[in-house]
Amino acid sequence: MDKLKVAITNMQKEMKIPTGIRLLIRKCCHAVLQLEGMSGNFEVSVSFLDNESIRELNHKYRNKDAVTDVLSFPTGENGKFEINQETGATMLGDIAISIPMVYKQAEQYGHSIQREFAYLTVHSMLHLLGYDHEAGGLAQVRMREKEEEVLARLGLQRDASYVREDI
Repeated sequence: MDKLKVAITNMQKEMKIPTGIRLLIRKCCHAVLQLEGMSGNFEVSVSFLDNESIRELNHKYRNKDAVTDVLSFPTGENGKFEINQETGATMLGDIAISIPMVYKQAEQYGHSIQREFAYLTVHSMLHLLGYDHEAGGLAQVRMREKEEEVLARLGLQRDASYVREDI
């Protein structure tokens, strides 16, 4: 891979974004593209939202009137993506992350905020590249294996992230 531009925008004000999260998100995006053996220049947009904003997007684009943790909006289909005419970069799409859900799920699953941000980013990047788990079966297993492989490469594997230090 030659170059990856990850534009990150914080569109919510209710929760603080921990130091280092933006860098972690960039590393996650890069790791997914590396795992997939992709070369060239790429662009991804990541937005941090509150629960109401992500609920509205979920309702508008998926017809689900509920809060969700992350949404993916790919610009491509079947491996063909839009190209930014100014930069020549392949535009993979947009990722929307609910910051309140990151905190809630990290606590719920007993792992760090960093792992939750990383998991949601990797999960969403795989969606941008065409992976889908919605139907279940082999596609779901395949996507889950890729998620865990990327997280392990980043030192955020599941077995380490579920160990509670207060026990």
